[in-house]
Amino acid sequence: MKIHEYQAKELLRRFGVPTPEGKVATTVEEAVKIGKDLDTLPVVVKAQIHAGGRGKGGGVKVCRTLDEVQHWAGQILGMNLVTHQTGPEGQSVKRLLVEQGVAIDKELYVGLTLDRDTKRVTLMASSEGGTEIEEVAAATPEKIQRASIDPAVGLMAYQVRDVWFGMGLEPKLVGKATKMCMALYKAFIATDASIVEINPLIITKDGDLLALDAKMNFDDNALFRQADVVSFRDLDEEDPKEIEAKVYDLSYIALEGNVGCMVNGAGLAMATMDIIKHCGGQPANFLDVGGGANAEKVKAAFSIILRDPEVKAVLVNIFGGIMKCDVIAEGVIQAAKEIELNVPVVVRLEGTNVELGKKMLNESGLALISADDMLDAAKKVVAAAQGN
Repeated sequence: MKIHEYQAKELLRRFGVPTPEGKVATTVEEAVKIGKDLDTLPVVVKAQIHAGGRGKGGGVKVCRTLDEVQHWAGQILGMNLVTHQTGPEGQSVKRLLVEQGVAIDKELYVGLTLDRDTKRVTLMASSEGGTEIEEVAAATPEKIQRASIDPAVGLMAYQVRDVWFGMGLEPKLVGKATKMCMALYKAFIATDASIVEINPLIITKDGDLLALDAKMNFDDNALFRQADVVSFRDLDEEDPKEIEAKVYDLSYIALEGNVGCMVNGAGLAMATMDIIKHCGGQPANFLDVGGGANAEKVKAAFSIILRDPEVKAVLVNIFGGIMKCDVIAEGVIQAAKEIELNVPVVVRLEGTNVELGKKMLNESGLALISADDMLDAAKKVVAAAQGN
């Protein structure tokens, strides 16, 4: 789960991470009022969407007068902001963060994320703030400092000092940096975050540290115990199909291809997408119906897949273990009868009750394409999606 910058800053302030003063606005009038109330011109008007690169896309503007606040708020609110993270379709801006301007001496990067190799939370920092950390890692990896955190003891002060001095920064700021990084780690653990980034973390002309931008993502599996975090959820920023999938406890992620996929098991779903690409196709989604799905769940999955206008064919690839093939067949039949099937559907079933499942599909009267194995299924669905 993702949240907006202004929400991330609100959370981080609760744990003692310093941020500039600011408030969120949904209208031009609100933006101007906030700019006036801050009484610290210049102020910064920042688009709030779940994507980075907003400044490069024209979504961040420094305003030196209230007239400029009014102008840029009017320009940014409602705009379709396109960044490298939104894709070419962009995202509509519905909120603005109006924030006090700050005199910047230096920009840094600080973040916490889970390192899959060490199986530990890792503190990362770089003297190249304001730049995507992926770009820094590719061009100048030596400028990234890391500290692997032992979960038994948490982040230690000496680790922050090692990282800070490794960036060649001022010893006089070590105390402030340690306090801030400790607060950042506390926020990461307490909120079940999957990533926390401050980019840039700035050193002001007055020698203070401020989180000028903030990004926080959270582990969906831990949201049941994070009511405060869930309250920040913005459904306007999420794919409606993914929202509905969560209602039915389906694992669904929309992609950009034209072959819809309905599979049971995450591993098989990944393999299915791989073999579709191997055969020259592009998967339109990742969808795992899980091991304990019933006919209603399968019908919902079918409905979600077919709602994507880019889907030209659907592959149902089921290996029956806990999930029985006849249950899948029943769900497919129900969905086909209630939803207008206007694309070809290729079905590959294997495992528990496979013969019964195939019999049900064959006797349903539906125009389904049967496949013998995964490769056969992938070839048939790619050909069908291409109109062959």
